[in-house]
Amino acid sequence: MSETIIQCQPAFVLRQQNYRETSLIIDLFTQDYGRLSILAKGVRKSKSKDFALLQPFLLLNVSFLGRTELKTMSGVEATGQRSEITGMALYCGYYLNELLYRFLPKFDPHPEVFNDYKECLTKLSQGTELDASLRIFELNLMEKIGYGIQLDYDSKNKLAVDGAKKYIFDREQGITEYSEGLISGQTLLAMQQRKYSDPIVRKEAKQLMRMVIDSHLNGQVFKSRTVLNNLIKRL
Repeated sequence: MSETIIQCQPAFVLRQQNYRETSLIIDLFTQDYGRLSILAKGVRKSKSKDFALLQPFLLLNVSFLGRTELKTMSGVEATGQRSEITGMALYCGYYLNELLYRFLPKFDPHPEVFNDYKECLTKLSQGTELDASLRIFELNLMEKIGYGIQLDYDSKNKLAVDGAKKYIFDREQGITEYSEGLISGQTLLAMQQRKYSDPIVRKEAKQLMRMVIDSHLNGQVFKSRTVLNNLIKRL
C-alpha cells in the first residue's frame, strides 16, 4: 500500500484515548476522507502545544500520513472556528459525536454531513432549540448515509400520510398507518419540512428518531444518550 500524505485537512475530534505514556489515538471526522483514526505521538508531554487543540467541537486543520489504516499525525492547526458549547448543549454535542462514530464507516467521505455537523454545533452553541437541532441533524444524517425514511408516504398501504391519522415505524416497511400508533401524521409532515415549533412534534419526533436509529444499532447502547437522559431526570 502506498503511503498517504494529507496536508491541512479540515477535521473535528470525535473521541480520543491514551496510547502508551505520552501519545493519543484520536478518531477524527474529516471533511474529505470521512472518519479515520490517527496516532498523535508525544502530545501528552508537558511541552506539547498540540494537546490543547485536540479537543471536541474545535475545527482543526490536521495533517497526517501513513501506509496503514491508523495514520500518524504530522501537524495540527486551529482554524479559529470553535463552537463554545456548555451545559445541556455540551451533552448534546457528545451525542452527535457518538452518533457519527457509530454510523460512519471509516474512510467513507460525507462532506455534506461534515457541513451539517458544523451547522448543528453552531446552533448548539447558541443554546436554544436543542431538540430541534438534534432532530434535524439525525434526520439528515440517516438520509445521507442511506437509512432515510419516507415521512410523507405510507409504503405498505401505498397512500400519502394523512395529518389526522396515527402511524408506526417498521424497519422493513417504513411508516405505516396504525390506529394505536404513537406518531401522528401531523408530526411526520412537520418533520418532512424540518419544522419543530410544536412541542408535541418535538416529543413524537424524538420517539420516532430513537426507533429509527436503534433499529440499526443491533442492541448497542448510546453512552451519551444514557448520560443525557439521567441529567434531564434530575432537572
